[in-house]
Amino acid sequence: MDRLQNIETFVRVAQTQSFAEAARQLRVAKSVVTTRVRQLEDYLGGPLFHRSTRVVRLSELGQAYLRDCTELVGRANDIVDQMREVRGTPAGSLRVHALTGLVLGHFGSLLREFQAAYPEIRLDLIVSDAVVDPVQAGVDCALQIFPAASTELISRPLFPVRRVFCATPKYLRAHGTPKEPRDLHEHRLGLYSGYPTRDRWTFHREGQQFTMYLNAPLLTNSVHLLREYALEHAGIVCVPTLVAGEAILRGDLKIVLPAHQLSSFWLSAVYAETSRNAFKLKLFIEHIAAEFNRVPPWDAALIERKLMPQGLIEE
Repeated sequence: MDRLQNIETFVRVAQTQSFAEAARQLRVAKSVVTTRVRQLEDYLGGPLFHRSTRVVRLSELGQAYLRDCTELVGRANDIVDQMREVRGTPAGSLRVHALTGLVLGHFGSLLREFQAAYPEIRLDLIVSDAVVDPVQAGVDCALQIFPAASTELISRPLFPVRRVFCATPKYLRAHGTPKEPRDLHEHRLGLYSGYPTRDRWTFHREGQQFTMYLNAPLLTNSVHLLREYALEHAGIVCVPTLVAGEAILRGDLKIVLPAHQLSSFWLSAVYAETSRNAFKLKLFIEHIAAEFNRVPPWDAALIERKLMPQGLIEE
């Protein structure tokens, strides 16, 4: 019996609350997971889980040992990573979940440079706008603008995600340019449906703030679709500058209500404290932090052209 391997399997089942999901994440058959847990239970002399056809719950014995087992697995993985660090050749797989709006247009060169620096690390990048718990999803890290789903997760802020209302000059000539936030009610709007603030929008100007609710005829979880919608002269949209920045600099889109700032979210790396790939994850996060600092390049260009204020309003 590989006791450490069995303990790691127990921890994975407890975190995912599923033998099948644990098997998928560990890339073994479900029967292998069942056998490993049973071997550990036989060694301890009691059940670690209460099982039914739909629910997997920790037993009293499992609850008593889960924290220590989680720390043990994390420490064991740290030791292996440190040994690889001494050799100077970090290797293995790293699974990352990232927002679509982040990776399209800004991530290709970053990935190329990371792989050039660490050629033996295999990246498995899942791209979607879904909000995930990295443990439940079986990834080492989630790059997202949403708060961590659990207090047991670590959230490291990387850079701010600014949002602006914008439209094409052609649309604004035809329908007028809003002077105050309430003027947005008179326009066809396209809004992102997944912000934590939902339909509530708060505008900041000269130390004052104004909150209102907006009803948009177009809601979508794709910020890229919103940009294309605006470029078709269809209406005013609210999109992150990391998606609209180039179009604004070209003059294809114009920022609406530039003196009324929206609060910014932070793109954060969310991961478990006991990540199996802590060393490789640290290298990846540091690489992102170095590439996109607290004023990412798409914002720096807009600020330099005085198209957007330098000050940041944080959510």
